Amino acid sequence: MVEPDLAAWLLDQDPALRWQVERDLLHEPDDVWQATRARVATEGFGARLLALQDDDGQWAGGAFFPADFDFHGPEAAPGAGQPWTATTWSLNALRAWGLDADVLRARHTAERLDESCRWEYDGSPFWGGEVDCCINGFTLASGAWLGADVDGVAAWFVEHATDEGGWNCEWVDGSTRSSVRSTLNALYGLLELEERGGGTDESRDARRAGEEYLLRRGLFRRLSTGEPVAEDVDGYAYPFHGHYSVLRAADYFRRADALDRRGRDPRMADAVELVRAARQPDGTWLQRERYPGRVWFHVDVPPGEPSPWLTLYGTRVLDWWDVV
Repeated sequence: MVEPDLAAWLLDQDPALRWQVERDLLHEPDDVWQATRARVATEGFGARLLALQDDDGQWAGGAFFPADFDFHGPEAAPGAGQPWTATTWSLNALRAWGLDADVLRARHTAERLDESCRWEYDGSPFWGGEVDCCINGFTLASGAWLGADVDGVAAWFVEHATDEGGWNCEWVDGSTRSSVRSTLNALYGLLELEERGGGTDESRDARRAGEEYLLRRGLFRRLSTGEPVAEDVDGYAYPFHGHYSVLRAADYFRRADALDRRGRDPRMADAVELVRAARQPDGTWLQRERYPGRVWFHVDVPPGEPSPWLTLYGTRVLDWWDVV
């Protein structure tokens, strides 16, 4: 149960977050959270980002990067950060905030992107995907959400899984090993497709193999040494922007369990305890950082402050894991 003061704080947030609190933490009737969710299109973060859409369906004039991005300038220097304003990132945000896809369908967004949006890497059509596993995971999720034809992207994941069962964006440079980050972003795309009634036997098998890749590692350990795959797997920042953490991975498995009903896998136990250990005495999770890079506007608190978004995710994971 969420303490009353914490619940009141979470409810006093943008509709994009509030409806998820109502549905997932407070278990309000459907008509309550659905009414709040409908406000995402007309209030707060969702309305602001919708207003920034270009006439051709894109955001910032580009697929993964803004049209004015200088690949040789200061913004492209190491440590400068990925710009988070282009079409991929804007669709990711609206989808995560629960925007009704019909809002973008009414704008013919999928069709307009098919006509106008091309990947910076090779100029290929937006809904055809790219060579990067993470980008393709985002594209698959957004395409499934908007009803675009992304069957080819789903098939791409079947073809490009490693022998370990996961994926790695560096396969184009010859890597044959999987990456937890690439694998998680691929899994989110495949799961979104299935949640919306799509997918094939092959893509479902690929998703489960990818899940097994993460579970064999307890979501955060190297199979060879048992050491964490990175120093920051238990450091959390919102927006996630596709970065890997045990919090984001655990929330994936919570969501997958809602679809598959296969239950909680005990191999996740140590990862969930990392999530629990980050909870503050008042029930909140702190924002660790803001990932560098251009944004339209900030949607969460500065580093060091209690994060409503991370608190939603952390509480949701523990509520799922701790259920009797």
